[in-house]
Amino acid sequence: MKYVSYWHDTAPAFTAAASGPVSGAYDIAVIGAGFTGLGAARKLARESRSVVVLEAETVGFGASGRNGGHLNNGIAHSYLQACETFGADKARAIYRAFDDGIATVERIIAEEGIACDFRRSGKLKLASKPAHFQGLARNFAALNRSVDPDTALLDRSELANEVCSDAYHGGVLHKKSAMMHMGRFVRGLGSAAARHGATIHEHAPVTARERDGAGWRLVTPRGHVTAGKVLLATGAYTGPAFPWFRRRIVPVGSFLIATRPLTAAEIAATVPGRRTYVNTKNIGNYFRIAPDDRLLWGGRARFSATSDQRSDAKSGAILRHGMIEVFPHLADAAIDYCWGGLVDMTRDRYPRAGEADGLYFAMGYSGHGAQIASHMGEIMADLMTGRANRNPWDGLAWDAVPGHFGKPWFLPLVGAWYKALDRLR
Repeated sequence: MKYVSYWHDTAPAFTAAASGPVSGAYDIAVIGAGFTGLGAARKLARESRSVVVLEAETVGFGASGRNGGHLNNGIAHSYLQACETFGADKARAIYRAFDDGIATVERIIAEEGIACDFRRSGKLKLASKPAHFQGLARNFAALNRSVDPDTALLDRSELANEVCSDAYHGGVLHKKSAMMHMGRFVRGLGSAAARHGATIHEHAPVTARERDGAGWRLVTPRGHVTAGKVLLATGAYTGPAFPWFRRRIVPVGSFLIATRPLTAAEIAATVPGRRTYVNTKNIGNYFRIAPDDRLLWGGRARFSATSDQRSDAKSGAILRHGMIEVFPHLADAAIDYCWGGLVDMTRDRYPRAGEADGLYFAMGYSGHGAQIASHMGEIMADLMTGRANRNPWDGLAWDAVPGHFGKPWFLPLVGAWYKALDRLR
């Protein structure tokens, strides 16, 4: 078993990083080389802006290279709840922003010729309990009528051609959802940004920042840069130099395993629909078939803010047990990969983007960033250059999490609460 991200291990190496010291003056500095940061850098470079990307590790190191490989349209929340919280017009705009996010990914892939196995597979949200199906049905009626006709409600008898398990009681099919190879996309996106003129520094964490006239001076262990504007796109990996944001982001571990490649018969007996799948539990699971026919199975597993081999191994054992409960015929399927990463959660699990503490930012995707992060990068590029404000999160208040200063000491309590909810509801 390899304790590395499947996406990292099966993608071509990124070879476009700048060599030498970190130096120079730029129009815009982007901190973080994930989907958001690279999406912004590519657009800015294409528009002849001088842009530098400062990445603490390597391109795609964080959530962009450690997720489940889903590009799920719509919102993860109840659409009815979103309407109650924001009003119908704002809820529709937020829902459609995720649709637009997938379209942006699809467009970038076409424009840059990125080979990353993109496919409009559709997503099936599966009811883990009969009562959950009733809730899905109510939510489906509202969203299908007012915002997304490309959806379908499937009862339990209609799941046989989609997922072969007695664990589920129906589901909602979101037909516009997609999937891709995340590692190939993020490294392709980085290569495209560099090809258009962006300077990308790996292993260059920003350890300090200070005002430099109307702009900023950003310090790294390898030197410093100055920039007129700064985009912070670090999510759960936001460092101590940005305490305002660390008080508002809760880093939560999300973990995955990947089986050996399955045979065609095994896939047909597991997920013949070959879509992306997610269940309705609070501590839920998500799964799909990888480009090389492995089953990728992920979930929170443990409420931890640590992702290392020891933590990933503990979570991997929990995930394997859950996978076998749903698909007992895979009990003897070897696990070839086990990995984890951090998700940038907000209190209400909605993203945030805009300008605060002197910086532009986009983060807080709460486990649903792959489908919208590249899109948000382009939106932030437009915002920073004064072209347009298409920010779907504009105007959302973002209060600090009480008692949180960067290390989420309260995660075990949160995990216990959600486990209790899953038992009771």
